[in-house]
Amino acid sequence: MNRPVQDHLRPRAPRLTLAKGAFATIQLENGRQFTAKLQTISLTGGLLDLASYVEERVPFSLTLSIGSGIVHGRAEMLFPMRSVAGYLQPFRFTSLRTEQLHILDREITELLERPQASPAAPKVELGVHPPSYLLELL
Repeated sequence: MNRPVQDHLRPRAPRLTLAKGAFATIQLENGRQFTAKLQTISLTGGLLDLASYVEERVPFSLTLSIGSGIVHGRAEMLFPMRSVAGYLQPFRFTSLRTEQLHILDREITELLERPQASPAAPKVELGVHPPSYLLELL
């Protein structure tokens, strides 16, 4: 049996699940602007909690406040999922200036390094690919 080449698999960017309110301001290309709760963030995208969903692949401008930093960038909506009080909708960054990427990286790193002692502390989940031996079982 031939083994698939797995050189193209890269580790996922660390994900930070925010336990308490971090908010993002979204501006669509038609000028409509609204606020969403930021559930999860990484260097490649995140997950928003929205009252109503936005169509998949819609580009938008994003301003988010995370830790002590503010990040501005462009992103694209991904497929929405229904939740109890609205929609959870993932997004991916499509354009993030280098200085904005550094701010985001610094803030995520600082929040990940904080002790997780209190229940109000951010819940941290690191995204990783499974080891190759687990993939051989499939």
